[in-house]
Amino acid sequence: MTEKEKRENGLLYNPGLDQELQNELRNCKTLCQEYNTTAYSDSEKRRLIIEKIINKTSGNFLIEQPFWCDFGYNIEIGKDFYSNHNLVILDCAKVTFGNNVFIGPNCGFYTAGHPTNVKDRNEGLEYAKPITVGDSVWFGGNVVVMPGVTIGDNTIIGAGSVVSKDIPSNVIAVGNPCNVIKEN
Repeated sequence: MTEKEKRENGLLYNPGLDQELQNELRNCKTLCQEYNTTAYSDSEKRRLIIEKIINKTSGNFLIEQPFWCDFGYNIEIGKDFYSNHNLVILDCAKVTFGNNVFIGPNCGFYTAGHPTNVKDRNEGLEYAKPITVGDSVWFGGNVVVMPGVTIGDNTIIGAGSVVSKDIPSNVIAVGNPCNVIKEN
């Protein structure tokens, strides 16, 4: 089984040992760099580049520069998606955003994680777990969403939160770790 196949099956894998993964990462980072250096006034070119990077887009969307991701083909965004500056998506596993998602500046969605076992970690092993975001979700600035998290519809995640567990629909959640403080 290749390292990419291990990753896709939720197993520990070493991305440095898989030339296909290295090539895909390099190609995606090159497109992100092109996107980030394209004139802001050239919205048509920026949109075309983002559509090359991200696997699935629909309807209106805007991702402010700069934007970085690892592979792009694991990202799906719904209609009326907006992200402010400095969005980072480590999409070693699938990252799915519903419709009407709004993301504040400096947010990160990280499907990649590393083992707590020092021997495995020092060997370069990692894992990837998908992230799913429902419809009509708003993220304040500086939010981090960790591997394997699902966030329900109509939810607000407060600025500075670290989301390390699932958050249900129709709530306001804040903090580190992020917890529900109010039904919305």
